[in-house]
Order: sequence, then C-alpha cells, then structure tokens
Amino acid sequence: MTTLSNLQKMTIRLLLSFIIIATLGSCANMPTSSSQITGAYTSSIKYENYSLERLQVELDALSRRESQLVIAQEQRVKSSQAQAFWLGYGQGDGIEASELAQVRGEKEAVIKAIEVKKSQK
Repeated sequence: MTTLSNLQKMTIRLLLSFIIIATLGSCANMPTSSSQITGAYTSSIKYENYSLERLQVELDALSRRESQLVIAQEQRVKSSQAQAFWLGYGQGDGIEASELAQVRGEKEAVIKAIEVKKSQK
C-alpha cells in the first residue's frame, strides 16, 4: 500500500486551495438578479396633479419599460455568467440595473398617487 509523501500532500492541498479560490473569485463582479433590484425612492408629489386616467397611462408605460429592463438585466446576468466561467470575472451591473431601480421607484410612486386619488373620491 502506497502512502503519499508530505510533499505530495502539500501539493494536493495547495492545488485544492487554488481551485477553491479560483471558483470563489469567479463570482466577483456579477450583476444583480432583477428580482433583487428594489425601487429607488421617488416622491409621489410629482404625480399629484395627474388625473386618474393619466396616472393609469403612466403606470402602463412604466410597467412596459420595467418588463424590458428585467429582460435586459437577466440577459446581462446570463452573459456575465458565461464571461465569469471563461475569464474569471463578470460584467457587473450596468445602466439596466440603475434604470430598473428608478422605474420601479416611479411605479411605486404612481401606485401611491392612484391610491390617494381614489381615496379622495
């Protein structure tokens, strides 16, 4: 029965350590999943003079833009995963993530403005 020498054991440990560090390092600078991006604060005062109909049109437009940005962010996540696999680092968040946060914040403000308008009736 052959046993490994101390040098061989140390080499195996070093190699395993390198593999673990490389694997963990490949997660560096990965973009945020769209489901984890929350809305940035937007005051509903901006919408207080809008009619209910105009608020609904605004909400529909924001919902469409949100859908587009979610798709763009998820594509960025996928391409970043491939890049991280080959190069060891991802792309990080781009303009899509910040715009998605802004759109979600505006959407929340519009919803709040709609609730206020409906309660005033």
